[in-house]
Amino acid sequence: MLTPRPILVIHGSAALLAAGSLGVILWTGLDERPTALAFGALVALGELSRWTGSRVREAAPLGAAGALSYALLGADAGRPTQHGVLQVVAVVLAASLLGSVPHLARGHGPVLDHLARRILTVAFTAVCFQPLYNEDLFGAWGGGPGYPLLLLALLALTALCDAVLSAALARSRTGWPFGPLLRDELRALLGIGSAVCATGAVMALAVAVVGLWALPVFSLPLLLTQLSFRRYAAVRATYRQTIASLARAPEIAGYTPAGHARRVAELSRAVGRDLGLTRAELLVLEYAALMHDIGQLSLVDPVPAGATSGLPAAEQRRIALLGGAVVRQTGVDAAVAVVVERQADPCREQPAAARIVRAVNAYEEKVRDAGPGGPLTALEELRLAGAGEYAPEVVEALARVLSRDCLTVPSAG
Repeated sequence: MLTPRPILVIHGSAALLAAGSLGVILWTGLDERPTALAFGALVALGELSRWTGSRVREAAPLGAAGALSYALLGADAGRPTQHGVLQVVAVVLAASLLGSVPHLARGHGPVLDHLARRILTVAFTAVCFQPLYNEDLFGAWGGGPGYPLLLLALLALTALCDAVLSAALARSRTGWPFGPLLRDELRALLGIGSAVCATGAVMALAVAVVGLWALPVFSLPLLLTQLSFRRYAAVRATYRQTIASLARAPEIAGYTPAGHARRVAELSRAVGRDLGLTRAELLVLEYAALMHDIGQLSLVDPVPAGATSGLPAAEQRRIALLGGAVVRQTGVDAAVAVVVERQADPCREQPAAARIVRAVNAYEEKVRDAGPGGPLTALEELRLAGAGEYAPEVVEALARVLSRDCLTVPSAG
């Protein structure tokens, strides 16, 4: 069952903090206005150049790095700063909203989750750093290598908090297990997240020594990294489109119903999420589910409606092995071919992804063209199948996924 409570808490806390910060700054005015405007422009530029529609953890890495560096700014060209926590939050919020205007106009603006996380993580960093720096409690660290290490440690802690927030929001919206979601978030930090943290620390240190001229210099490497990530994302998108096109071959040839492979892939990925598969395992699972029926192209006479789950075990294995051979010829990851080949093996001998594809494919075939009670009947047939036919944990995960999609299903007990 989904619960909106973490969403309300996180969004509500961010809204209260944002409103309070803007109110105070509007009343008292900005301190050190040139510095605030420079960092605000950097954050806005980062939002303007953000990704839209790609599956990356941090859509605006330059904006995130600029916001974190402003929160960690203790001096400007050797002169101590006094801007404080509330000004950091207000400047980052205003700049993020300003940079998001073109995306909002095109319907690609950041969701509330993105903005709430940005506000709360920047506020956390500023609260941990600004008051202590302004009280000169970091003075003992200022002359040696300990100070940069302290900044990096603080940014690592901030990244951990952001990962927890992101996982909690995803858990509330999807109902997926929190542990695997948090694990995926932490693994994603090793990519663009580490570059964002390192750039934020370097920017703060450089501005403290040479002034605001350091901002454009140290923004360039992150912009180049972002460009590389865009190209990588484009290659992956093309790769997935190629697999999706190959997966439609049995449908075009009339061996399987239209949309069957896509439905099996979407439901398999949801079941894999529920069972706690990693992001890499989910990708292999999705590709294998898309191509699970490609072996049917070898059949002289198509199976009625492509329903292979009702064929004899030996025939199912023959089709699966032929499908795996086809997948290997396409140059797709060998792990995908293994899942396609082993989807018809005895349940106890199958890898987790093959168990999922087998059960979901059988469910999709059984529920097809059924009446209002079709989903419930199909689930019961999977549960009552012969020993070793379908993995019980996969069938129950499938029931949970369907339940979250507003389908009432009976419990296993």
